[in-house]
Amino acid sequence: MKEEGLRVVVTGKGGVGKTTIAAMLSHLISLNGYNVLAVDEDPQVNLPYALGISPKSADMITPLSKNLDYIEEKTGARPGEEWGLYLKLNPRVNDVVKRFGIIGPNDIKILVMGTVVQAAAGCLCPENVLLNAVMKHLILRKKEVIIMDTQAGMEHFGRAVAEGFSHAIIVVTPSFNSVKVGTHLINLAKELDIPHILLLINKVRSSKDLKKVNVLLEDNSEFFDSYFVVPYDSKLLDIEPNISPLIEGKVPSKVPDKIVELSNVIIDQV
Repeated sequence: MKEEGLRVVVTGKGGVGKTTIAAMLSHLISLNGYNVLAVDEDPQVNLPYALGISPKSADMITPLSKNLDYIEEKTGARPGEEWGLYLKLNPRVNDVVKRFGIIGPNDIKILVMGTVVQAAAGCLCPENVLLNAVMKHLILRKKEVIIMDTQAGMEHFGRAVAEGFSHAIIVVTPSFNSVKVGTHLINLAKELDIPHILLLINKVRSSKDLKKVNVLLEDNSEFFDSYFVVPYDSKLLDIEPNISPLIEGKVPSKVPDKIVELSNVIIDQV
């Protein structure tokens, strides 16, 4: 493992299974002896539940974007109030994981970011300044693995979020809209110079599904390193939101084996 560690961003259209993939990767990479920091950048805040944090504990988490005292402490301005010329544009946030990170199963550290408005060129407001500073701090941390679960769509997927990440996992399902969003994300990741772009085709029921995705991808296959096919499994609906039983082998499924393949490729590329 290189000194700068692994930095993985998981993105795709809403409903494709990004959070499930991010949670399973976090568990599997942690079980391989890495220190994992799982970052939830989705405003719906689903990652803690998927990782196995109890609903009661997860419901008590305050996303950084809503932690007004911390935002004011670091930026000198409180969201919702006039701040004029007193906004610190480069706040020191090296204490953020220690103060607000929680420990989940397999010693995974979890940090909930909350909403980032137009991260690439968003508003110059205290909460955005703080969240962008945190992202830059996280991607500079050494000797750990950062796995970021992003919000749906692609408007957030700009330089402020993705700069410095070593891997982009683009998750799609066998649907026209999902693949079209995924195709755009593949191209964005390429433009952002993310070294390793991996496509994950999720919820595949048949060879027809896979053929459909390959046709929709058109000429974009040259932009990603490799792709992984994960079968549809209704058991995920039965155990949601906590995917830990799959990792622990308590629920028979082929899905974890496919995510193991993905995690091994990511580790080998570092």
